[in-house]
Amino acid sequence: MRSLSARLLVLTVFFVMLSEVFIFVPSVARFRMTYFDNHLAAAHLASLALAASPNGKLDQPMTNLILRDVGAHAVILHRPNGMVFMLDGPVVPQPDVTFDLTKGNVPIWIQRSLETLARSDNRIMRVVGPAPTEPGATVDLLLDEAPLRHEMWRFGVRILELSVVISLTTAALVYLSLQWLLVRPMRRITESMTSFRQDPEDATRRIVPSARRHEIGRAENELAMLQETVRGALAQRARLAALGTAVTKINHDLRAILATARLVSDGLADSAAPEVRRVAPRLFEAIDRAVALCTRTLDFSREGAPPFSPSRFELLPLIEEIEPAMAGDNGVAIKADVPQGLMVRADRDQLFRVLLNLTQNALEAGARHVRFSTSAENGTVA
Repeated sequence: MRSLSARLLVLTVFFVMLSEVFIFVPSVARFRMTYFDNHLAAAHLASLALAASPNGKLDQPMTNLILRDVGAHAVILHRPNGMVFMLDGPVVPQPDVTFDLTKGNVPIWIQRSLETLARSDNRIMRVVGPAPTEPGATVDLLLDEAPLRHEMWRFGVRILELSVVISLTTAALVYLSLQWLLVRPMRRITESMTSFRQDPEDATRRIVPSARRHEIGRAENELAMLQETVRGALAQRARLAALGTAVTKINHDLRAILATARLVSDGLADSAAPEVRRVAPRLFEAIDRAVALCTRTLDFSREGAPPFSPSRFELLPLIEEIEPAMAGDNGVAIKADVPQGLMVRADRDQLFRVLLNLTQNALEAGARHVRFSTSAENGTVA
């Protein structure tokens, strides 16, 4: 029962049979009423034969024959003018139960039908109902319950057989329809997902959306788009991995070059030229920052994002380092509207890269003047 098709088939048969059960009970009740109506009509015709006789009487053999054809022990016709015509056998049994067809409703008829089916003995029923073709007249007859119950069971078996045929036919049609409309497309989607999971980078493992315009068609389109997106992301990831490998090698070599430059620049601090001694500290900081950047890049390639290392430092000197770093961009004017001695707590190297990137973005957008300003509120600098 793990198959969706099998579950749909079982559920279809179950619900059709359940609906047939709800139809069966009223049908049996209606069959019982029809049984009574037919016997009332036959009893009325027999009473008319009695009324048409010359002296209003029939001999006993004829009476017994008529009662046998009607299937009753006795028949009584009550006319509106008060005349009564009665056909009875030699022995008239006493009724065990009376059913007045002029009274009652559907729930009562259903209840009495179920009672008849549930019993096993043969009760004598007194049935009272209107004459079919004689307004105002009533027919009263005595019937055995066993023949009625036998006919009701036969009718019930026929209904059950018909219900089984209808259920199986309906289930087969619904099964084939659902198989065609839902199960086959869903199986196709599932197989495509499984195949894609096994090798997402294989471009041939892609679902081809059908021309359906309903939910299945939209699901196929969304799956195709998802597969393309994932495949593109994997390709980009592979390119970034290759790029990361190349950058790692470059940073490794660059760090060695910067280490050599740092050793050479140490001698600039002892230079006799004042201008050289003035720019030497900034050169040292730039080389140290470049070495630290290379180190963090290598660490990132091996371990992930660099750790956040906050420290307390003055903001204005950090901003003043940006203009020398942008020395290649002629005509750049950087102004710092930052109070002297303003201290901040942050990762100095990462904050420098953020401000440097902002400056480069502004220059690429066409700006020639960059101004940095700060505002403090609730101990936070913005």
